[in-house]
Amino acid sequence: MGAGEEVSSSSSGNQNGSHSDITNVILNVYDLTPINNYSYWVGFGIFHSGIEVHGKEYGFGAHDFPFSGVFEVEPKSCPGFIYRCSILLGCINMSFSEFRALIESVASEYHGDTYHLISKNCNHFTEDIVHRLTGKHIPGWVNRLARIGSLCSCLLPESLQVTTVKQLPEYHEMEDGTETLSTASPGGSTEIDDTDPEKQLLSPKDGNSDISFIKEAQMCECKVP
Repeated sequence: MGAGEEVSSSSSGNQNGSHSDITNVILNVYDLTPINNYSYWVGFGIFHSGIEVHGKEYGFGAHDFPFSGVFEVEPKSCPGFIYRCSILLGCINMSFSEFRALIESVASEYHGDTYHLISKNCNHFTEDIVHRLTGKHIPGWVNRLARIGSLCSCLLPESLQVTTVKQLPEYHEMEDGTETLSTASPGGSTEIDDTDPEKQLLSPKDGNSDISFIKEAQMCECKVP
């Protein structure tokens, strides 16, 4: 269904071992609603997606703050979503450090407070990353709702047009010296309505590992003498 090839868990990660610069580029797709079990077969549904490279999965989600909404999780285990399938989109020859630099650079273009389900969502992010890495596109059905919604957004419920998470990301030092963010609820924040799945983006449930936000690359301001 669409472009790409569905892959098994044995195909994920580096192609020639953990120390190789050659790595698969895999799109991991999740359901946001059980209705997808029926609508998927006619090429329609509400999906979340993340891009798996070098054994980690990267996605984009909402929070209320003007900095990176790009996050890292273990592959196929993004909290709050139901894993559906993985699609192999190619492989690249790029070291982890080079890829990490790319992700940190792109993170400056995807702030959490700019997330919008129709105009700038997780699937727009994965489309962007996949195209930068391989020159290819993600399958059209993954983000079809957004394309339809951009034409007739007035017909969509408000809860589907803007999605925000009331969580404050915090930085943590990683073993390799890089910094990431994890979610933490700020004092006095608005409670999330657990009955509305669209408002649970980036809201880890009990038993799930924390989401780690990627710190965007700092721009160097060079003064002209």
